[in-house]
Amino acid sequence: MTAFGKLIRTTAFRLTLVYLFLFALFAASLLGYFAWNTRRLITEQITTTVNAETGEISDIFARRGLRGLVFTLENRALRPGANLYLVTTPAGQAIAGNVGSLAPGVMATSGWSETAYRRLDEQDSADHHALVRVTELSSGFRLLIGRDLEERRRLFGIVAKAAQWSVLIVVVLGLGGGVFVARRVLRRIDAMTGTAQRIMAGDLSGRLPVGRSGDEIDRLAENLNAMLERIEALMVGLKEVSDNIAHDLKTPLTRLRNRAEEALAKSGTEAEYRTALERTIEESDGLIRTFNALLMIARAESGQARGNMDNFDAADVANGIHELYEPLAEDGGMTLHVKTESAPLHGNRELISQALANLVENAIKYGKPVSAAPPPIAGAISAADQREILIEARRAGDRVLLSVTDHGPGIPVADRKHAVERFVRLEASRTQPGSGLGLSLASAVATLHGGDLRLDDAHPGLIATLAIPALSGVSDGLAAQTHDVPQKAA
Repeated sequence: MTAFGKLIRTTAFRLTLVYLFLFALFAASLLGYFAWNTRRLITEQITTTVNAETGEISDIFARRGLRGLVFTLENRALRPGANLYLVTTPAGQAIAGNVGSLAPGVMATSGWSETAYRRLDEQDSADHHALVRVTELSSGFRLLIGRDLEERRRLFGIVAKAAQWSVLIVVVLGLGGGVFVARRVLRRIDAMTGTAQRIMAGDLSGRLPVGRSGDEIDRLAENLNAMLERIEALMVGLKEVSDNIAHDLKTPLTRLRNRAEEALAKSGTEAEYRTALERTIEESDGLIRTFNALLMIARAESGQARGNMDNFDAADVANGIHELYEPLAEDGGMTLHVKTESAPLHGNRELISQALANLVENAIKYGKPVSAAPPPIAGAISAADQREILIEARRAGDRVLLSVTDHGPGIPVADRKHAVERFVRLEASRTQPGSGLGLSLASAVATLHGGDLRLDDAHPGLIATLAIPALSGVSDGLAAQTHDVPQKAA
C-alpha cells in the first residue's frame, strides 16, 4: 500500500473529512441564512417605500385629479434613481410614467408582483426585474409604482460568491489540516506498530513511545507499557519458576528414587519395607505440597482466584489460624497469641487464610529467639516474651492489616526483597524443612487483592503484614463464618 493510501485510510483523516463536511455545511447554511435575511430586508424596505409613495400619489389623485397625478409622476420620474411609475387608462393605454414595457398581464391584476421591464429612456433592449405594486384608482385608472431589484441581485451575488470562496477555503484548509493530523498520527501509530512487531518477535523489553502531549494516544501507550511490563514480569517469573522447579525439585526427586532403590537393594523384612515406604510417602507429600503451593501462586498471580471472592471479617480468619496453630506453636516451644478487631474486607477467604497461615508457620519455624539469656538493659523484651508470636487483625484507614510478629533473628533489610521470591531460602533457614514458597504465596495473594506484603523490624524480630484494601460501606458486625483449614505451603 502506498503512503497516500495509508494516509487516507487512517481514522484521523476520515474524522477530519467528516468534520470538514459538517463545518462546510454549517458555513454554507450560515451564509445562506444571511443571504436570505438580506433579501428579505431589502424586499421589506422596497415594499415599505412603495406603499408609502402609493398612498401619497393616490391622495394627490384624489385631490388634484388626473392632471395633478400626471404632473407629479412626470416630475418624480426625472429624479436620479427614481422608482418605476406608470398610469394607464381603463383600456390599458399608458398616460404617464417612465416604464417602456412590462410583462404581459401585470397591469391587469392589482397587488404585488415581480416582473421584467424596460425604462423609456434606456437604449439597450435588455430586460430588468422589479418589484411592483399595481393599484386601481377611481374611474378605472391603474397606478403602478415599483423598484428595481438590481441592488438586491448584486448583494445576493456578493454573498453567494463569498459563500463559494468560504467553502473553498474551508475545504482546502480542512484537507491540509487533515493530511497534517493524519500524517502525525500515522507516524505515531507506525512507531507503535514497529515496537509491537519487535515484541511479537520476542523482544519483551520493547516499550511503546510516549510523547509529551498527554493525549489519548499517549495515555493508551502508557497503559500498554504498563501491561507489557506486567507481561514481561510474568514471563520472567514463569522462566524463574521453570528454572527453580528444574533445580530445586531435582534433589528431592533424586532422593526419593535413591531411597526406593536402596529399599529394594537392602531391605529384607516387612518392617524395613514399611519404613522405606513411609519415608517415600513422606517425601512425596512434601513434593505435592510444593506443587500445590506453586499452583496457588500461579492462580493468585494470574487473577484466576478473583471469581471466588466474598465479603468476610479478617478477624475471623485470624482467630481461626490462631486456633489451628496454637498446638503447633506450643510443640515448638513458642506461645501464640491473637489480637483482633472487626475488619471487613472483600477477597478470597481461602487464599488469605493460606497466606496468613504461611506467615504463622514461618514465625514458628524461624522466630525462635537467638539467645535465651536475660535482657541486658531495662525495658528490653524478656526471654518469655521473645517466644511469643502475635497474630493481629485490624483496620488502619482504608486498609485491613493482617500481621504476624515474632522476636526471632528477623530478616535483614537487604534480603527482604529477595526473601519473597520463589524457592528462596536465606542462610539462617536452610537447615529448616520447607520449600521457600511461603512468602512468595503471601506476596502473590496480597497483590491479587490490590495490597502488598510488608516486612518490618519488631526490634528484635520480624513483623510480616498483609495490607489489603478494606471493604467500605459495610457495618463492622459481619456474621461469623466457618474457619478455614489452610494447606501447608512452606
